Amino acid sequence: MSGDHQTLALLLFSAFVAVTLGITTWVSRHRHGTAEEFYAGGRLFSPMENGFAIAGDYMSAASFLGISGLIALFGYDGMLYSVGFLVAWLVVLFLVAELVRNCGRFTLADVVASRMAERPVRIAAGTSSVTVSVLYLVAQMVGAGSLVALLLGGTGGAVRTGTVVGVGALMVVYVTLGGMRATTWIQIVKAVLLMAGAGALTALVLVRFHGDVNALLTTAAAHSGHGGDFLVPGLKYGGDWTARLDFISLGLALVLGTAGLPHILSRFYTVPTARAARRSVVWSIGLIGCFYLMTIVLGLGASALVGSDAVRASGAAGNTAVPLLALELGGGAGSTGGTVLFAVVAAVAFATILAVVAGITLASSASVAHDLYASLRRRRRGATPRGEVAVARGAAAGTGAVAIALSLLARELNVAFLVGLAFAVAASANLPVLLYSLFWRNFTTRGAVWSVYGGLIPALLLVTLSPVVSGSPGAIFPGVDFQVFPLENPGLVSIPLGFLAGWIGTVTSTEPSDPARHAETEVRSLTGAGAV
Repeated sequence: MSGDHQTLALLLFSAFVAVTLGITTWVSRHRHGTAEEFYAGGRLFSPMENGFAIAGDYMSAASFLGISGLIALFGYDGMLYSVGFLVAWLVVLFLVAELVRNCGRFTLADVVASRMAERPVRIAAGTSSVTVSVLYLVAQMVGAGSLVALLLGGTGGAVRTGTVVGVGALMVVYVTLGGMRATTWIQIVKAVLLMAGAGALTALVLVRFHGDVNALLTTAAAHSGHGGDFLVPGLKYGGDWTARLDFISLGLALVLGTAGLPHILSRFYTVPTARAARRSVVWSIGLIGCFYLMTIVLGLGASALVGSDAVRASGAAGNTAVPLLALELGGGAGSTGGTVLFAVVAAVAFATILAVVAGITLASSASVAHDLYASLRRRRRGATPRGEVAVARGAAAGTGAVAIALSLLARELNVAFLVGLAFAVAASANLPVLLYSLFWRNFTTRGAVWSVYGGLIPALLLVTLSPVVSGSPGAIFPGVDFQVFPLENPGLVSIPLGFLAGWIGTVTSTEPSDPARHAETEVRSLTGAGAV
């Protein structure tokens, strides 16, 4: 990329970082240091504000960079991600949002522990939440590395490593200084920027084809290198039964995983009531639905105007399709319009990554402090709310370090694909225990613990033994082969195992269920009576 690209985009990056650090600094001066302030922003946000923040949390680098890239490379099959990510919100709206807000305080474990033995349940749920958060963080940081490597014209490890470390440092600053209130305002700013940027690019693509969607589809197929196969199922997930099962597995993970994502569940605690939580979801569904429709146009536009081969040449995973599309729409390489549009899109994408990373890190550090640390310290009667907050700030740095290390290993993988793995783990470990706790009267502590580990351990083990890690040219370790499991996404096997383990743990438990506590939880979840 030319020096003009670099200078302008870096200026826009710097402006966004300066604004967000300003928000964080302002919030840090007005904080009270309480757990409610740090974890939930004082529960002071309106449904519209929280709806924008949820959308900002959800519309990640996987959505903006990864999905559009997959559509540019694989056409119809890439659209599965757009559909799956959106449909998942119906599960959140009808089954989770209000009930979670009424039953919990700060984390997923609060909901489960309300009717179980606290310590084992909190340790299990906390461990699962941290694992999902780290996997999700890896995807965002891989996106950041790809983006800045493209911007600076370097594909070497030094550029990507520096970018990933820089993003990790910024997310630690956001979380430790500002907590949930600063993170929420950063998400709102980012959601507005992302919707505006994606909307402008979508409009430019449609104008280029004079509003003729059929012409867009035809040109995209012609320039994809696959002809008519680009617009029908099967290009990525067709052929043998393994690919078709992978398709089903990914669909299950995307649709069921959202309701188990810790950083999404924690957003329901930032509003004062369950009704506000439900209205927040309605706001977010509207924003997210519009956005995913735009990613389809952007992916097809990248194939039609840039060409699938050019996208693949820039990065095999397709993560750079949208910036390349912006360059082309602005007039091509070397043009003033191309320089400006490329820089704006790159800055918006970078803002997207920073904001999502901050939200995930906060959710992870809350799980470490509120669930793991507090459970271990309470046994010795040493945990205090202020001590929890201090541990959460330290945990943000630890989470960042782990995510940085893993993202450097996975930097050649597509970010939407990486997020699909995080969704599979969330759907396997978090969703079963959440639904059982809310709706099954006889559910026990053993069932809860078995449900979490029965989904988490198989999901991680199957990913480790899959083509993602070894045995294929695009694997993390392509030079070795210990692949046993043929599917890339473990959801088809690990999600049913999570539900099955919870059922087996409950029916074999010697501990009697507590109908009174279930009745109390049921009344509280449905009416809000006694909710914090």
